[in-house]
Amino acid sequence: MDVNSSGRTETPSRWRRVLQWFVRGLVGALAVIGLLSLVLSRPTVGQFRTPEGKRSYATAYAAALATMPTPTQTVDVPTDYGTVRAYVWRQPRAADRTPVLLLPGRTSGVPMWSENLPAIAAKRTVIAVDALGDAGLSIQTVPMTAPEDQAVWIDQVVAELAPGGVHVLGHSFGGATAATYARLHPEHVRSLALLEPVFTFGYPSARMMGWAMLGSLPFLPASLRERALTEIGGGESADPADPVARMITAGADHYSAELPTPKVLTDDQLAHLTLPTYVAIADHDSLAGGEKAAERAAGLPNGTVRVWPNTTHSLPMQVSKQLSAELDQFWGR
Repeated sequence: MDVNSSGRTETPSRWRRVLQWFVRGLVGALAVIGLLSLVLSRPTVGQFRTPEGKRSYATAYAAALATMPTPTQTVDVPTDYGTVRAYVWRQPRAADRTPVLLLPGRTSGVPMWSENLPAIAAKRTVIAVDALGDAGLSIQTVPMTAPEDQAVWIDQVVAELAPGGVHVLGHSFGGATAATYARLHPEHVRSLALLEPVFTFGYPSARMMGWAMLGSLPFLPASLRERALTEIGGGESADPADPVARMITAGADHYSAELPTPKVLTDDQLAHLTLPTYVAIADHDSLAGGEKAAERAAGLPNGTVRVWPNTTHSLPMQVSKQLSAELDQFWGR
């Protein structure tokens, strides 16, 4: 495998502002994962807490989706665990190229890819989905009790929209899900790209988990919660008028997610994940595990690991142009 640090990074001002709003959705997920080890509950399905919250989210989602190129096709794919909202951007000039499947991070949905999609879709067909059990337009009807359950619905979407197989690209929790899917269904995965994948090669540092917990506790003073978000996300204050920021915060405020906790890959699972794998890790306040995660990813038999300087957990937004070019080379044809 290959381990490298990339050069200069780009940080569009829009994504510096959005960063903390993305973290708002993520910290709640990290906090819940920490608390689940203390309590037991019956599995249920993700859902909006109120009809008003659902309408508020739908409005924000539509505005965020409008910032992206218009999809060629919008599909609701039935699966064993519910109906998955998928969007397809077809590239007629790349009919002979393997399509790319995008799996989003927590509380972010398809519009989180607005900065990355244009460059990827210019060269190949792209399929993007809202994760079942999380904020988005997918509708979960059956509880998922293990990470392996997520691989089931993903494989059913792939069978419907790209039966010849896909390159899988996942960010954050979507990276963890992507790794699980590739491990269980390698026959349908041509390559795997993981961007700051949480709970995959390691855990967030105790410091980051601590700030995540503080940032998600509503009874704490607002000043302390904002400090926690700053410690995790860094950068300047968020712009609440940004469409993607509004969507993410609406999802965090109004949707009760029900997803299984990802499990860090074992040494044996790493050794058997033999397909081409690209791993991107942030060098600053990584939630994927930072340098330790990069070192662990070095155990991949056919892996390329990049530690990107001057990036955080929002790495795909912060270095979108450079990353898209590097992924295009990784995917080849």
